[in-house]
Amino acid sequence: MKMEFDTGYRKGNFGRSSLPKKPNEIMRVLVTIAVGMMFGFFIGVSFPSLSLTKLNITTALIHDFVIIGDKSTANSTQDTASTSSSSSNQVTTDVSKIWVPSNPKGAEMLPPGIVASESDFYLRRLWGKPSEDLTSKPKYLVTFTVGYDQRKNVDAAVKKFSENFTILLFHYDGRTSEWGEFEWSRRAIHVSARKQTKWWYAKRFLHPDIVAAYDYIFIWDEDLGVEHFDAEEYIKLVRKYGLEISQPGLEPNRGTTWQMTKRRGGQDIHKVTEEKPGWCSDPRLPPCAAFVEIMAPVFSREAWRCVWHMIQNDLVHGWGLDFALQRCVEPPHERIGVVDAQWIVHQTVPSLGNQGEAEDGKAPWKGVRQRCQKEWEMFRNRMENAEKSYFKSLNFTRNT
Repeated sequence: MKMEFDTGYRKGNFGRSSLPKKPNEIMRVLVTIAVGMMFGFFIGVSFPSLSLTKLNITTALIHDFVIIGDKSTANSTQDTASTSSSSSNQVTTDVSKIWVPSNPKGAEMLPPGIVASESDFYLRRLWGKPSEDLTSKPKYLVTFTVGYDQRKNVDAAVKKFSENFTILLFHYDGRTSEWGEFEWSRRAIHVSARKQTKWWYAKRFLHPDIVAAYDYIFIWDEDLGVEHFDAEEYIKLVRKYGLEISQPGLEPNRGTTWQMTKRRGGQDIHKVTEEKPGWCSDPRLPPCAAFVEIMAPVFSREAWRCVWHMIQNDLVHGWGLDFALQRCVEPPHERIGVVDAQWIVHQTVPSLGNQGEAEDGKAPWKGVRQRCQKEWEMFRNRMENAEKSYFKSLNFTRNT
């Protein structure tokens, strides 16, 4: 049926627009309306017999709507579908019944196949296929806690690590954009929080499930000389001797350090040493064995999972942690060692100490050092108290 609305005045046509239609035209209009109504009636009657599950374009949309919408809607829709379905291979799910206790805490309501409990620092593109984002996957992670003033030293250190390493910089001075002058900075991860330590960063950004993709994790200071260090060769030695926690040997003629961490010439690694009389109650315990310092430690994935849980949120300097690392591997005097063949120099630059604030007329670094010593005592006390509480609970259980 075609209808015209003429709002203009056509020449010689003014009077005709008001004339009544002929009887045969009216009949044609009525017949057309009747046929349309009958066609619509038959379509309406036959439509419910069509199965929506066979319409591919709507199935996914309906399923998503049911999950996102009200649970009562989801249940009623699924009940109807299960009642009307006669196909043996058609699966109807009730998402409200999913409960998987073996899933990570908080994810029990998810089907296990969708749970992504671990992550990594691999950079991804904003375009293309996700499966084609990565040309390679680094197997190791190295982190440096840095200030821009030490950029030349950090640049030299980073260049000792191949593309098998993900580079992660923690910026304690808030200056991140300036590092763009180095080519490798484009593929590095930059995390900035002013006046924080590497153990503060490690606790918050290196959760074991975040770094699970990496076999070894290097957590290093910024003031390390690496002229005699090769990261790939270091990894080979660590694997060869089965070290779960390690560090490079330190140049023995530079600064003060523990006997255990001093480099020994003519050998690959060492695991034990002799200290001053009375310092070691057991030759297989720190500082005579099972001991590395916190300036340049290297952890296996498994060891780091334990160490991360031992790091305290408020004890940010990590002092005392090196004496407790032996709790995270078994046996510690066999799995913790110093790699002599790949050694470094501790340049003892007080850069982080200068980030402190002067109090009572004292230099900024003095306040930082006092807190370090205080944290060491606090950590030791917490560990002792935790042990006592644990063994006390065991005794109480046995008595009851």
